[in-house]
Amino acid sequence: MELRVSDFDGTKLKRLDTLPVLFAASWCPFCRQFRPIFESVLGAKGIRWRSVDMSDLESPLWDTFDVRVVPTVIVFKEGRAVFRSDGVLGRGLPAEVMEEIVHEISVGRPAVAH
Repeated sequence: MELRVSDFDGTKLKRLDTLPVLFAASWCPFCRQFRPIFESVLGAKGIRWRSVDMSDLESPLWDTFDVRVVPTVIVFKEGRAVFRSDGVLGRGLPAEVMEEIVHEISVGRPAVAH
């Protein structure tokens, strides 16, 4: 379920389905708190998801997606980012963001530019 640098073409995901992607790092305590919530909520709704391991601070995906804090969630539709929720330094992501993610997957909105 893990995506790699090669799964992206710049900021575009090389997949056409709708896919929420969790950008997280093994060393991040907020990622370890949020990931089970992310997996549980999406799993209960039958929504497929993927993750990106950002543990390597040299990963080019930090710059490609301008990730400053993990966890960060980006929803892709037809390969393009359509929703994004960035973690907050020292706090991570609140569980409530899952409502927005599920809503985005079900209704959608125009792609955002990067």
